[in-house]
Parts: sequence; C-alpha cells; structure tokens
Amino acid sequence: MRKFFTGLVLIPLGVIFVVFAVANRHAVTVSFDPFNSTDPSLGVRLPLFVVIIAVAMLGVVAGGTATWFRQRHWRRAARRHEADVRQMRAQLADLRAAATTPRGDPPRLSAPSQGGLYGSSGRDKQGATL
Repeated sequence: MRKFFTGLVLIPLGVIFVVFAVANRHAVTVSFDPFNSTDPSLGVRLPLFVVIIAVAMLGVVAGGTATWFRQRHWRRAARRHEADVRQMRAQLADLRAAATTPRGDPPRLSAPSQGGLYGSSGRDKQGATL
C-alpha cells in the first residue's frame, strides 16, 4: 500500500519535473556582479530549469533550518522532561522494591473484644449484623 502511494506521488512529480525541464531548457546568465550586468565578472550560464530547481531546493533547506532553530526550545524542554521521567521511574522502582521486601513481623491488629460497642451479639440497635 505504501509503495502504491509513493508511486502515486513520485511518478506525477517526476513527469512534472521532466516537462518543466524541457519547457525551460534555454540558458540564462546568473550574475553575482551588481555593478556590471552586461559583462559580469562573477556569472554562470545555466539552463533556466536548473536555476529554478536549485533555488527551490535552497529555499526548502533554508526553511527547514529556520524551523529547526525555532524549535530548539521545545527540543530542550523535551530532553529535560525525559530525564525527569527516567529519574522518577528509577525512584518508583526503588520504592516498589523497598515495599515488597519484608521488614520483620508486620504489625497485627488486635482482635475485637467480645463485648464491643454493640454488645456480645455483634448486632447494632436495629438488629443489623456488623
């Protein structure tokens, strides 16, 4: 199923890139010289589709990097909370281990006296069994 959806997305995307490349294959000059546009000292002659795809890829990388830097606060908080959870789980395991080990004779409750609060019959004033 996953391969089907991957093919459903990648095949049309590949066709779009090929059509885009064929339609924009004429060469353009990319100049990095702002003072002399007719004869640039820093210039590259590339097909237009290469320039557009390269700029799009650079935009995706720049956006991903900016997002990654903006989320550093949340990643730091998540690491801190994970450390706290690990520490609390270790403490819980220690407490459970301490609770299951016997520490001598457990305290025993004394047996109720035969007279009790409600008399020797074990019933209250209305006759209900206690």
